[in-house]
Amino acid sequence: MSVYLDCAATTPTDPRVADLMLRYFVEDFGNAGSRTHDFGSRARKAVELAREQVACALGAEPEEVLFTGSATESDNLALLGLAPVGERTHKRHVISTRIEHRAVLEPLKTLAARGFDVELLEPTPGGWIKPEAIREAIRPDTLLISVMHANNETGVVQPISEIADALVGHPAYFHVDAAQGFTKIRGLSHSRIDLITVNAHKIFGPKGIGALMTRKRGADYPPLSPLQFGGGQERGLRPGTLPVPLIAGFGMAVQLAEAERVERRQSCEAFRERVFHALAPLQPRINGDPARSLPHILNLSLSEIGSEAAVRALDGVVALSNGPACTQTYRPSHVLAAMGLSDDRVASSLRLSWCHATPPVDWGLVLSSLHSLLPETHGIHVSGSRTRLATA
Repeated sequence: MSVYLDCAATTPTDPRVADLMLRYFVEDFGNAGSRTHDFGSRARKAVELAREQVACALGAEPEEVLFTGSATESDNLALLGLAPVGERTHKRHVISTRIEHRAVLEPLKTLAARGFDVELLEPTPGGWIKPEAIREAIRPDTLLISVMHANNETGVVQPISEIADALVGHPAYFHVDAAQGFTKIRGLSHSRIDLITVNAHKIFGPKGIGALMTRKRGADYPPLSPLQFGGGQERGLRPGTLPVPLIAGFGMAVQLAEAERVERRQSCEAFRERVFHALAPLQPRINGDPARSLPHILNLSLSEIGSEAAVRALDGVVALSNGPACTQTYRPSHVLAAMGLSDDRVASSLRLSWCHATPPVDWGLVLSSLHSLLPETHGIHVSGSRTRLATA
């Protein structure tokens, strides 16, 4: 059976989370907005507990957390929701980066179409943004800065705390898409971060639930305008009946991730070392600064092996990706291109991502499958679980 190595795309739901969710699907199934009976009360308590759990992990107050349908929705609400105040105050300058997730880049395109001046900064060759670049780009009319926490393709962690420090004293709002790094690494509690996007399905929770942290400045929330209209739930910014089972599952997933952080990280780091050792005969080129990367994501390129061919050859052995799951049709990585990598290197890139529960991989079978794609002169020979480079 194929070993799943695509945890950056999504993770399995923890059985403990699934058990809790089942309770709210079948037994405590009330509407959290119902005020006249215990069913609604129990549902409401589950929602508020989850709100506290998410807020605690973000260094925020529970009332600052809004539940949404996904990280993509949270990104849209954060970016497009600030547009009206930008238009009213004539602050139309927005700073972001070329390595953001499509859930940020696409709303930014919409802002540009509405007359905003959207400036996308270049990353270093290692895949991270220099805080000085943010500082130099800020203008008096800057409304918003949006920089991701950790890149979903390379795993490279961005210097969020340093960027937040650079924004002290400027009124621009700072948004961080933390979908990939939430609960795995610290760095989100800085008081200068105004908006944070997170979701559940990257941390062993359910799909279909996300959150947006909206940190107060004094007594005021960020001045977001709703993108949807209805019953007034979630401070009127995300109306609609709350999906109590998903929210409860999200909260438990956060609680477990926080409690098991050290053990999970150590497991992922050990697996990473095994990946490096196993693939060494192929002399992979690592895309992104490994010293700045999450312990569970590795982006690499293999000379003379196209990523599409590699994915097909490994089908049934390991499940991995050659791009983000958010892009429904394959196109070369805009992240790797922004880092200045050659077309050939981008076209041969693969992303491997695992978790603390990933089972052992038959790396000998992985190498033999990839060997079939190499020219004869490369001569990588595999015997059982032992691999060596042959002389050309």
